[in-house]
Amino acid sequence: MNLWLPFRLFAAATVAGLMLTACAGSGGSPSASGSTPGAPGTPAPSRTAPPTASPAATKATATPTPTPEGAPPLGSWSLQPVWPFATLAQAQAWERAYRAGGHQPWHLDPDRTALSFTRDYLGFKEIDRVSSRTVSGRHARVGVAPTGPESGTAAVIHLVRFGTGPDAPWEVVGTDDTTFSLTKPAYGSLVRSPLVTGGRISGVDESIRVQVHQPSSKAPLGTSPCCTPAGGNDQPWNVTVSFSGASDPVLTIVASTGGHVAEVERFTITAVRTN
Repeated sequence: MNLWLPFRLFAAATVAGLMLTACAGSGGSPSASGSTPGAPGTPAPSRTAPPTASPAATKATATPTPTPEGAPPLGSWSLQPVWPFATLAQAQAWERAYRAGGHQPWHLDPDRTALSFTRDYLGFKEIDRVSSRTVSGRHARVGVAPTGPESGTAAVIHLVRFGTGPDAPWEVVGTDDTTFSLTKPAYGSLVRSPLVTGGRISGVDESIRVQVHQPSSKAPLGTSPCCTPAGGNDQPWNVTVSFSGASDPVLTIVASTGGHVAEVERFTITAVRTN
């Protein structure tokens, strides 16, 4: 009988057991820290903290309250407070006055707010009727038009509730544009005078005028020479306008055209900042 055979079998079994133990310790199961090794050829995940955003990147979104449906907060770069309230504090002050004595209830009506914006703020007195209305959550789109059988919608005003309460007032934030747009300067951008404005327009024998407004002033801060001819199918237009006396944080730029059946037949707005 070969006495070395049992010893050789025992040694082989021991070596195999040690190899299995080593493989199990280096496999893909989570370690004590909860991390798993990356796939072969893939860099290991970075363990450094993400970089902190610069003050400029966070300035626009630092103070407003997010809307319940997760939309950007009013006051961020993509939703500027245009009119009638310049700040959330002003909107909240109106809420307190309304609760105490029913002060200016029209702030709770998007139709009346849109028409007041068009007539009282922009000065387009002939635009006096609502042509369409869509309300979805805290957002509203209200079409406004001049009176007359041949007049169509002049603009669709976009409004958002300024605040989170059930009686938060409606605030104009812009227009939804189709055949007449104002894309330059960019919405929410910082501007200085003189200002180069522009966009695209479809129409025949159009006549474009541009004005700069702020809520605290009754008169426009600046008006372009009347008027810049335009027309065609989705053609670019450009107008330069100078302005002075800006003190509010957000300015409204409005471009309008008309002259066929009404002085103002279409208009488009954008919101820009002074600081």
